[in-house]
Amino acid sequence: MKSILRPIFFALSLLCFWNVRATAQQGPEVKFVADTLIVQAEGSYESDPDLAIMAFDVSVQEKELKQAYGKASQSLRTIVEVAERNGLAKDAIQTGVLTIIPMYDRSRKARAYLVEGHVTLKMQDFSKVGPIMDDAVQDGIADFHSLRYSLAGEEAAKKKAVADAMQRAVGRATVALEQGHQKLGPVRFVNLEVKNMTGIAEIHSQYLEENESSGTGLFSARKKAIAPPPPVQPGKITVTATIQCVFQIEK
Repeated sequence: MKSILRPIFFALSLLCFWNVRATAQQGPEVKFVADTLIVQAEGSYESDPDLAIMAFDVSVQEKELKQAYGKASQSLRTIVEVAERNGLAKDAIQTGVLTIIPMYDRSRKARAYLVEGHVTLKMQDFSKVGPIMDDAVQDGIADFHSLRYSLAGEEAAKKKAVADAMQRAVGRATVALEQGHQKLGPVRFVNLEVKNMTGIAEIHSQYLEENESSGTGLFSARKKAIAPPPPVQPGKITVTATIQCVFQIEK
């Protein structure tokens, strides 16, 4: 039995050694393994941003909870009115839930209440960014938080990057097989990685610390947000995809 297995084992060892040698001799982007071809390629899709996402914070501090909550609610309604007046649809306006933070004195009695909220606006007309920002922060209605330029069709951009990567992979595989007068067969395995979008322009508020006329201790000072001017022209956004395919080699 041992005499029969030894030639078989020796033949398999030579085959594995040949496959390793063949694989090692190929570049990192194209590899031959047995009757298959492994190809790795990277694709990308670049586009100008078509979506602006603005975020605002609402913060009201009063001795009475009812007054603080009422002023914060009114501030949220005012921002919504500003957005609608500039043509934004209801589904482009997102208002968060108001949170209440009581502030206690040494006797653990609430001496004031801080009510905070958050609003996010999405728009594809960049000419509305400046007017909405100015109207929303006037008279202390809200504090500017951030402005972000992105892509509305993020998933579509990722698909285009994947298609570009796949096209490159097929092209490389075809060229590699043509050298040996072979033909490319069907795909047997695909490994795909899509990276996050890069080049997204984002600006955040700058803060100045102001002293409150009432209150002491932790809440005696308040940070006021200052909205920087939006960029004249945000840069392009790039989505990249890396694909590794195993193709069948036709006989």
